[in-house]
Amino acid sequence: MREILGRRRRLRFRRKERTARLDAAVTFAVEWNWPVLPGAGLRATTRTTAGAACSCPDPECAVPGAHPYDPGLLAATTDERMIRWWWTRRPDAPVVLATGAGAPCAVSLPALAGARALAALDATGMRLGPVVATPTRWSILVAPYDLERLGELLYAKDSVPSSLRFHGEGGYLLLPPSVAGTDQVRWERAPLAGSARPWLPDVEAVVDALVEASTSTPGGESRLAY
Repeated sequence: MREILGRRRRLRFRRKERTARLDAAVTFAVEWNWPVLPGAGLRATTRTTAGAACSCPDPECAVPGAHPYDPGLLAATTDERMIRWWWTRRPDAPVVLATGAGAPCAVSLPALAGARALAALDATGMRLGPVVATPTRWSILVAPYDLERLGELLYAKDSVPSSLRFHGEGGYLLLPPSVAGTDQVRWERAPLAGSARPWLPDVEAVVDALVEASTSTPGGESRLAY
């Protein structure tokens, strides 16, 4: 009896998780106008020595489940009918945001450096928008920017921490409540409840603050090292 009850609880939890992904995808696309698509996801029955295997054809996939595959990134949309069609057929699929071109972009750091960076930015009183976290990386969402502007911004800096990655035009980012090879994707800083559309900081303000946080520690050590 306990085994049967346990199985039922697991099934209910799994259904709730699947519904949560569809609901999240609809919120991102329809309410916030963020173009999304289903990610590759993980194979249900196949595991490697490093964990769950990606459903894409590459047996050595470096980011299992955490990238677009079929459909490709260019299929990202805000159309509710398409979103529901995708997740009705693939309810376990992670939610992928196509960054740039009017959609949010992001600046990401390794998880340890990300935690230090957020503490440093909070200490300065800087206002941040949503922050996405996985066990390996944290991503600070920023307002859209194009590659030309990013290039000019980085060129003007004497140095930029090597731990930073930029998710801009033509890029993508997994959004909560996805699950990929790096485990659960969650909000470290969730959008404010009831937001018509989450506020996003300017990329220049975030990069300036991160560079300052990286170089302002006693002894010259970087908070963003990992």
